[in-house]
Amino acid sequence: MEDGRFRVMLSCRDRRGIVAEVSRHLADLGATVVAAAQFTAPLSGHFFMRYEVMSDGVPLTEAGLDAGLRLGMRDLLEQQESRLVVRSASYRPRVALLASKASHCVVDVLQRWRTGELACDIVCVIANHAHIAENAGWFKVPFHHVDFRSQEKDAAFAAIDALLDDFDVDLTVLARFMQVFPDHLVLKRHGAMINIHHSFLPSFAGARPYEQAHARGVKLVGSTCHYVTPDLDEGPIIDQEVLRISHRDTPADLRRKGRLCEREALARGLRLHIEDRVFVRGNRTVIFD
Repeated sequence: MEDGRFRVMLSCRDRRGIVAEVSRHLADLGATVVAAAQFTAPLSGHFFMRYEVMSDGVPLTEAGLDAGLRLGMRDLLEQQESRLVVRSASYRPRVALLASKASHCVVDVLQRWRTGELACDIVCVIANHAHIAENAGWFKVPFHHVDFRSQEKDAAFAAIDALLDDFDVDLTVLARFMQVFPDHLVLKRHGAMINIHHSFLPSFAGARPYEQAHARGVKLVGSTCHYVTPDLDEGPIIDQEVLRISHRDTPADLRRKGRLCEREALARGLRLHIEDRVFVRGNRTVIFD
């Protein structure tokens, strides 16, 4: 259990003394730093910090720590583009998995969750193919089939949106969900929707990337875990995985081999997000792994 332990994430314009200032305020509040990571982007001059802290004999709460830091660092946080997040390390986001026909990513995430590798609560599986119900059933997770063939896409997405609201979902994971979310729903869940794309982006975006890769004769294929934005397959990248292929491989071989990349990249990206190790700035990410 992580009770009594907290994560402190700060991003802001860099200036001298930030680390000392944050550390001093944490000490004044009765917190001691047990893990720390900092980075300043050399071109933008933007500073990123992730601390893990715990009580130094003084009762601490998430709300109290957040309020104390905001009061002590008021001048810093009032600056443009400054952001502070304080979260209990015991926090478990409520996750929904969305899938289409392929089940390998859904099953892999569910298995990692069941074994405790992913510190979240998977509250539902939603798919536009009914057979995914069997995979959700193996793990006793509620399943909902949203049929895209018997209704207009707008109605189908409205049904998905209602389910995500009903389950109070914090993070939506598109685990090979082969439908393009409408912009207004992407913006509604900005920064809280992750996709696994079956290519090493930015190469071969869009549909049928393995066929594109085969036609181009590449010697590596991969997959990309990224945040979903209105620009298709162009959201900030969280993690990527590649493997070597040869001229002997057919598009079917690439799809088969690529599933390994898809599972690994999605699992790592999901874990990084859940553990508050990802900072997004523009279309780039800073990852404290």
